[in-house]
Amino acid sequence: MKWSVLTSWALIIAMALALGSDIAAAQTIKKDESLRMGEKRPTLDPNIFSDNAKIKKAYQVAKDIPWVLDSIYCYCYCKESPAFKHKSLLSCYVDNHAAM
Repeated sequence: MKWSVLTSWALIIAMALALGSDIAAAQTIKKDESLRMGEKRPTLDPNIFSDNAKIKKAYQVAKDIPWVLDSIYCYCYCKESPAFKHKSLLSCYVDNHAAM
């Protein structure tokens, strides 16, 4: 059985739409608050670090997905430090600690 050109295009469009919705669904960030360690303070404004693109981007990520960073232990041991007493990796972004 031969496929018509119209049938072929309809199939291609349907596949493209299905693929597009799968990509959009995969890019949706799922917010899981269950692992948060309790940092409630807001992160610093990323624009403060406009002179350093990497630091600015890191602070932007912290601002965009705080629940992720608040569920990660900070391996610079600032949680154990009497000077910092941070709760999680997110705590490093509520001040300039992550920019140092």
